[in-house]
Amino acid sequence: MKKRFALLAMAAVMAMGTLTGCVTTQSEAQAAGGDAASEDESVLNVYTALEDEQVTDYLEEFKELHPDVTVNVTRESTGVITSRLLAEKDNPVADVVWGLSATSLLVLKQEGMLEPYAPEGVDRILPQFKDTDETPSWVGIDAWETAWIVNKEVLKSHGIDTVPTSYQDLLDPKYEGLIAMSNPASSGTGLLTVNGILTLYGEEEGWNYLDELDKNVAVYMHSGSQPAKETAAGEYGIGISFGYRCLQSAEEVGSDICEAVFPEEGSGWDMEANALVKKDNEKDIAKEFLDWAISDNIMTKYATNYPIVAIGVGDDIPEGYSSNPLDQLIPDIDFNEAAANRESILNEWSERYDAKSAPEE
Repeated sequence: MKKRFALLAMAAVMAMGTLTGCVTTQSEAQAAGGDAASEDESVLNVYTALEDEQVTDYLEEFKELHPDVTVNVTRESTGVITSRLLAEKDNPVADVVWGLSATSLLVLKQEGMLEPYAPEGVDRILPQFKDTDETPSWVGIDAWETAWIVNKEVLKSHGIDTVPTSYQDLLDPKYEGLIAMSNPASSGTGLLTVNGILTLYGEEEGWNYLDELDKNVAVYMHSGSQPAKETAAGEYGIGISFGYRCLQSAEEVGSDICEAVFPEEGSGWDMEANALVKKDNEKDIAKEFLDWAISDNIMTKYATNYPIVAIGVGDDIPEGYSSNPLDQLIPDIDFNEAAANRESILNEWSERYDAKSAPEE
């Protein structure tokens, strides 16, 4: 199905270093004088949960358009970025948030931390991909979903010659100790997976399912992509991650070793989205960045990595995804409810399963 028409159907699913022109880390920027940079139009502080290689690729055009602007990028997993933003609420460092989960941005909105802004071209964004207020507090760019990667060589070394294709398959005792999963307290991928399971099975049965899954999990990692990367490297047999990273990691090692799987019952999912951080003086360059971040050229780039984007750009589904990717998404996920319940869900999850969390780095 062509993406333009498929995306229109989604409405039924949702209820809702300091060199000129360079990219540097936030810690480097602060060491160089972060306070002075807070009101400097030639310095832009961006917080993002996009993948490292995506940030580098996507930013090339913005740097060409704004060669005199230094872009300080703080890139962490979704949960870490969200916690950092909340901790900096009274003294924000970020000028813009780029590619953070809509669920997290809804939390920030509820905390009064976002400045409503309608980027140039926002009328092109499908209604279900942006805040419902007349002047939106956040605008989406793409959707991403639960998937896992299977290292067939690791499974074979344990006498297993099958590939799990469903959530129920993952509960088979033969996979005990072979599964790595993203930690929802620090990873947006982990949280969308948990939210998807709670939606799919209902709250009581959903937690019962997670109890059973925990028996087979070796470790919960603090990054959405890490379970896929380490499974591809042979550390685990199954890595519960997200579609883009599972497909990329499987491609890197070859299909004879690894296979990416989208669960038969459907995937938990969320949107990556952008927002303007509320500050005493929002920068013009921050608003220009948000304009650029939904422009046609960058939307086309998003579409090379994800099958579902915020506008109907292009007709080609990236290799490895279903020809009808909307059918893969678990329907009826309420993102406002997920945001409102985020803390209670994470507290419950941590109480039950945190003993298997990887050490904090």
